[in-house]
Amino acid sequence: MKKKIVRILLVLFIAIQAFRIDKTNPPVVQSQDFITMHKPSETIANTLKNSCYDCHSNTSKYPWYTNVAPVSWLIKHHINEGREELNFSEWGTFTAKRKSKKLEDIVEEVEAGEMPMTPYVLMHSEAKMSTEQREALGNYFKGLEK
Repeated sequence: MKKKIVRILLVLFIAIQAFRIDKTNPPVVQSQDFITMHKPSETIANTLKNSCYDCHSNTSKYPWYTNVAPVSWLIKHHINEGREELNFSEWGTFTAKRKSKKLEDIVEEVEAGEMPMTPYVLMHSEAKMSTEQREALGNYFKGLEK
């Protein structure tokens, strides 16, 4: 009985590999990108690129494990949600009111340690932010709120 269950699970696992995710990133209009528009310091820009841009921009990278379903589905879902919530590649298209709200949200999430998400940091050690990086990023975004 156990062998039969294992075989069925193996067949299902192999079968779901046929359902691939779309790894195509939307085009980036550099003039609309947050970093291009605001020209933060290199330190802030690197923190944004390492900790935020993979899910919150149109420049997502898809590592090897995004070739394995159902992990790939979960990652694609997170990227889609991240872009929907905040897309730094489309910053220039936001209204002033939306930018203001997003700046508040960013400060809140970064200072609370909610972003980047823990599962992401576990797979991307370069995304982990120190207390100093969190404070610097929070202060940077607070400065933009004014």
